[in-house]
Amino acid sequence: MNKEIQSIIQNLERVNSGQPWYGRPVYEMLGEIDPAIVYKKPNKQHSLIELLYHMITWADFTLHRVKGDKEKDMAAFEELDWRDIDPKTHTWQKGLTEFKNIHTEIIQLLQDKDDSMLKEIVDYRKYNFRFLLNGLIQHNIYHIGQIAYVKKLLE
Repeated sequence: MNKEIQSIIQNLERVNSGQPWYGRPVYEMLGEIDPAIVYKKPNKQHSLIELLYHMITWADFTLHRVKGDKEKDMAAFEELDWRDIDPKTHTWQKGLTEFKNIHTEIIQLLQDKDDSMLKEIVDYRKYNFRFLLNGLIQHNIYHIGQIAYVKKLLE
């Protein structure tokens, strides 16, 4: 049975592409950003592109933990967190596509998991998958708020 996992999937989909309680979904808000402004840093804040790639890092961490992938350990993700952004490599469209693809893959993997998985401890952490998956949802909400604020500062 995976009733709780289905609930987590629904919440993740609602936040990213559905009708979240707080307002507009993540993908919609990210899709409205003009790529011409994403590298600018208002008031020495993080740029929009830095925020997006930070979100990618921790979504990818979640994906690799759900997969059970031991190749990428905690240090690999910490190294990517708040990485140096190279505009030739880190484009807005590429990041947006990567962010969506990671979430799609997480959801696909979760479809086949049993709720008992949620009690398992996450590799490299001291918490379980329930905490990790709900944390990913919270992380996306938190940072889309920052992105909305930075976007307003730049317009």
